[in-house]
Amino acid sequence: MRVKRYVVNALPEAVSMIRTDLGKDAVILDTKEIKVGGFMGMFRKKRMEVIAAIESGASKHAQAELPQRKPSPEVNAVVEQILQTAQRNGAAAAVMDPPAPQAAPAILDKRMEREQFIINEIRDLREYMVKLSRQQNELHILSEPMIALKERLLEQELDDEWTDKLIEALRESEKSAERVYDRTEVWRESKRILVEWIHPYSNAEISREARVVHFVGPTGVGKTTTIAKLAAEQTIKRGRNVGFITSDTYRIAAVDQLRTYANILNVPLEVVFSPMDLPKAYKALSERDLILMDTAGRNFRSELHVSEVISLLQSNEPNETVLVLSLTGKTTDMAIIAERFSKFGIQKVLFTKLDETTVYGAIMNLVLNYGLYPTHLASGQNVPDDIERFKAGSYVDLLLGDAEHE
Repeated sequence: MRVKRYVVNALPEAVSMIRTDLGKDAVILDTKEIKVGGFMGMFRKKRMEVIAAIESGASKHAQAELPQRKPSPEVNAVVEQILQTAQRNGAAAAVMDPPAPQAAPAILDKRMEREQFIINEIRDLREYMVKLSRQQNELHILSEPMIALKERLLEQELDDEWTDKLIEALRESEKSAERVYDRTEVWRESKRILVEWIHPYSNAEISREARVVHFVGPTGVGKTTTIAKLAAEQTIKRGRNVGFITSDTYRIAAVDQLRTYANILNVPLEVVFSPMDLPKAYKALSERDLILMDTAGRNFRSELHVSEVISLLQSNEPNETVLVLSLTGKTTDMAIIAERFSKFGIQKVLFTKLDETTVYGAIMNLVLNYGLYPTHLASGQNVPDDIERFKAGSYVDLLLGDAEHE
């Protein structure tokens, strides 16, 4: 057996190389992600290691002795037929060596598994090539302003689904207008369409009827500072009596941070360590108009940690829960967290660290994919100034940028 190792950027790249070097009968034995290059262990790049092989010599001879067949998903039926034929003719020993009847199913199963793996990889490669071809065709069909818009939305990490849908809507708009839009018109029409999409979700706010508002989200997204901003808004601008509860006893100095804000705002603070402590905390804050509860930031990619936090969100009072996410986080991670919490009926979301990024597509993705209602956008550390209600028009302006400078 001839075995060869390849280090490539992606698996489809290796398929072509394997076919060229080893031929069409080669099989992929193993794939894994490795890191190469770098300096003193740093700046290493991710690559894919692929081990491929081709049978030769005695292996080819053994293969020739086995019944020849085409790759088929019905491998078990084929093996059954081989064994029945051998038994019927009483010539199993003549067809192959004595151990072969037991070994044949394993050999065929293993070969079938490898063949199916290659078929799947070829199918993925074909789909990739079709997508690439479609994109190249679009470059010939789309106008320069449309191409510029698509590049802008790609930079903003807007999902391909919504980008393609927007481009299609723009082309329909051009067809109705019986002319090709210039750059300014493309941006103006894009804003109209995107605002129309997001408008049903854009008037959300923290419920005025809710007496208890819980804030959940990953560690480091700025929940505590955001709670302080909202408390200041409610206290200073609306004259409401606010109280704090925190269950964030995992993070070092988390309680002290909220206690500092509580002292500045002259707001009482209760600390809870488990759901059993909640009744006592609510009783201590019984005279407060509004209670804002800070929860611990955890690894919310884990459903177990999500369940732990949800267990703290129990109250007989009118209440609601707001998911807090940072715009500096990865879009894929935010999507996983949103999916975890949406299972528990949490629909409102507040985005922080607007000032620390220039990429805003995650907001549109989460709103349209998970039906989340954004309430506020927060930026900076100034309490209570650096927070504002979410407005669809202002957000879409950030997403699209200036047509003349993109």
